[in-house]
Amino acid sequence: MRRAVCPGSFDPITNGHLDIIARASRLYDEVYVAVMINKSKKGLFEIDERIELIREVTAEYGNVIVEAFHGLLVDYCKQRDIPAIVKGLRAVSDFDYELQMAQMNMGLTGVETLFVPTNPTYSFLSSSLVKEVAAWGGDVSHLVPPQVLGALNERLRKA
Repeated sequence: MRRAVCPGSFDPITNGHLDIIARASRLYDEVYVAVMINKSKKGLFEIDERIELIREVTAEYGNVIVEAFHGLLVDYCKQRDIPAIVKGLRAVSDFDYELQMAQMNMGLTGVETLFVPTNPTYSFLSSSLVKEVAAWGGDVSHLVPPQVLGALNERLRKA
């Protein structure tokens, strides 16, 4: 069984994230989407909400497992016998940081990191940018799945 993990905060999941997950799901038998828990950060969506949204938008792939994790990603990988981390890269600035993380993860436990170049359509896209544009009333419908757009609009109306 070939397994990989796509980690992130996914607050919220974007079409860029989905593109990387979809591509990984074609390469691996099982793809874990590990939703990072960072207790020092207050996200727009609670962890359980993020997990539910990700499950909804990845259901069609059939081989994606969505879970929360807290701690070192390599420990998560070791507990689930996952030998590879899949990361999307938008720009050179992403590579600088991600390379350091990949080298650390390899040194700690031997977990490989595979870098997947982002689809150029999503090269500028981040969850933070989506939230900011949406908060100012901008149209983000082409940047997130419909389920996420609905949840995002509802959350921002309440804020």
